[in-house]
Amino acid sequence: MNLTEKEISYTTTNSYATLNTLTGSTKNVWFVCHGMGYLSRYFLRYFQGLSAAENYIIAPQAPSKYYTPPKFKHVGASWLTKENTVKETENIMCYFDSVLAAEAIPMDINLIVLGYSQGVSVATRYLAKRQLQCSQLVLHSGGIPKELITADFQYLDALTNVSLIYGTEDEYLNEDRIINEEKRAKELFGNRLKIVPFKGKHIVNVELINKLV
Repeated sequence: MNLTEKEISYTTTNSYATLNTLTGSTKNVWFVCHGMGYLSRYFLRYFQGLSAAENYIIAPQAPSKYYTPPKFKHVGASWLTKENTVKETENIMCYFDSVLAAEAIPMDINLIVLGYSQGVSVATRYLAKRQLQCSQLVLHSGGIPKELITADFQYLDALTNVSLIYGTEDEYLNEDRIINEEKRAKELFGNRLKIVPFKGKHIVNVELINKLV
């Protein structure tokens, strides 16, 4: 059998969702990356408690959509898998570039980058690859990619705050994983890091999100 895997490039189209309106009164722009199984428009529900006048939220959409179990009726999406990760990451980075270019965020506004669960991996990779300045980076219940190193984040402004948020009863975490993730985060972000555990499972903690601003 003569099997050959080939590669092509082509133009594709993807959606993204926003919440509220970007105006002269907006103080914070959020760039929020959802977890596996979400769609961006539903992920935005977790940010409805923020002041609509002061917060504008941008939720990019993971490109790989699928029907979710057990009934395979609802649609979810995934950012990356272990298959062709490097190339797929580049595709997502270019997509993020296009989203931010379309939104034309003012330079003098607070940019908050948040990743939840699987969204942590694409959020941190994007900052590292594009050296995007932000006022806050929020790592919520997700793993930091193994290839990222301290030098990848040395460009960040000294005032940039980093929060590592996770539930102490998260079904995807055990004691060793928690210790390892905290250690990795401290290595990458140093004194700017704030670790924020909460009593709960693998859920989006709306209360903590509302306290970030």
